[in-house]
Amino acid sequence: MPRRKFWGWGNEGDGPNEEQARGIARTLAERFAVAVELAPEPRLEDVALPAPRVAPPPALADRCTSDPHARASHTYGKSYRDIVRGARGDFAPAPDFVAEPRDESDIAALLDWCGERGVAAIPYGGGSSVVGGVEARVGPGYAGAVSIDLGRLARVLEIDRTSRAARIEAGIYGPALEDALRPHGLTLRHFPQSFEFSTLGGWIATRSGGHYATLYTHIDDFVESLRAVTPLGVMESRRLPGSGAGPSPDRLLLGSEGTLGIITEAWMRLQDRPRFRAAASVRFAGEDGFARGAAAVRALAQSGLAPTNCRLLDAGEARTAGAGDGAAAVLVLGFESADHALDAWIARAAELCRDAGGLVPEDAVRTRTDEAASREGAAGAWRNAFLNAPYLRDALVRAAFVSETFETAIPWDAFETFHAAVTDAARDAMKRVCGAGTVTCRFTHVYPDGPAPYYTVMAPGRRGSELEQWAEIKSAASEALLRHGGTITHHHAVGRDHRPWYDRQRPEPFAAALRAAKAALDPAGILNPGVLIDPNGRR
Repeated sequence: MPRRKFWGWGNEGDGPNEEQARGIARTLAERFAVAVELAPEPRLEDVALPAPRVAPPPALADRCTSDPHARASHTYGKSYRDIVRGARGDFAPAPDFVAEPRDESDIAALLDWCGERGVAAIPYGGGSSVVGGVEARVGPGYAGAVSIDLGRLARVLEIDRTSRAARIEAGIYGPALEDALRPHGLTLRHFPQSFEFSTLGGWIATRSGGHYATLYTHIDDFVESLRAVTPLGVMESRRLPGSGAGPSPDRLLLGSEGTLGIITEAWMRLQDRPRFRAAASVRFAGEDGFARGAAAVRALAQSGLAPTNCRLLDAGEARTAGAGDGAAAVLVLGFESADHALDAWIARAAELCRDAGGLVPEDAVRTRTDEAASREGAAGAWRNAFLNAPYLRDALVRAAFVSETFETAIPWDAFETFHAAVTDAARDAMKRVCGAGTVTCRFTHVYPDGPAPYYTVMAPGRRGSELEQWAEIKSAASEALLRHGGTITHHHAVGRDHRPWYDRQRPEPFAAALRAAKAALDPAGILNPGVLIDPNGRR
């Protein structure tokens, strides 16, 4: 079985090889007119991990490990900041040990022990957090930290074909989940960018955004009921298609990011596997191409057509993804259904795009009964770039380039002003701290009342100062997001990195209620301290 990289994305041996990494470095040098030196990949034998402060409880010793690779690979998530520190060999926040519970009784015993000893308990799914969500950055008030890896709780326990739902353990990874459902003709159809290396429990705990650009945008839409182990005991909601019985216990756990309990199981709403597909790519040329594309997307989002894929890429994003030549914004459209052909849907969508000034050549519209419709042309190019981006970032870090993304959401009536302000803030910050840089935008999800813009910045960094440069750019963009009415995150979660802005975004009475829930369910404040809220007045 392949072993995960201890510092970067994917498994050992995945991603660009050395020749390809050098090619990426040459491309960066030409694009930004700077000298680029590629640092060597870090080696685990060169990493000095801190000595463990605590040892595993004897009763659970066979479920725990202090193996250097396990500790290093569970130190960070996969944010830019994480990858830079990993590439430098800095693993100072490493957990004291990694626990791999086999069942809920193991989890309960671990939480009891952590509460008695004052040890922070960090729930860990696939470790793909890009916001500091799994790092044991817990402060001096704890005797140690343990990373609780749910990877052994990875089964599909029950399938209800009649209700089209399944009871699934939280530690299952995306590919294994789909493999288990496929023989039954079912699918969850939730494909975040981290799909290969993220888990059902992680998706739920962070309110992950997935495959659907409209309608079913977040994992929330698929949750039927949840089960979690908290320091107070097991919390399980009733399995129902819907309920109006007061505030939802599921909603308390959705997005709780491991601060209130450890999600162990979920009943999830499934779908029949799609048989019919239709796709198209639309070009919006000219300086106002992205604005006209946004108008087309708004019309689509408000039409009731509910396209599965509705990703608008600005000209720069389209060129980077290989979906365009940089002269036009590109809209990647797609529909899918298990029940009916989609010719009428894609035809009406193309008509709406043409009404907004989009160019939709007849040969750019494809209807198929296999997956090829979504894997050809601009759609296929964008899909490949989307899946490869995390691997490429490792090479960017080795080349001392600053790379970051900012994802948000905003009502349509504010989008034009908002987009200009965020773009200007990011561009100005890059020019100030890096001398140059690029910022591009795409829509990851869209709603009748607004889009979810996703900004990508890239700039040449100064080796050794990349994190300070990154922090200044991230702060400038985040301030602009909040100042102009957006959310600090649409689907990446809060973690530790977004806390300063989340604290300002949420209403204070809600913050007080959240702290009260934390105090009730986790009185010792051991669960993922520093994420979302500070436990028991700690900072």
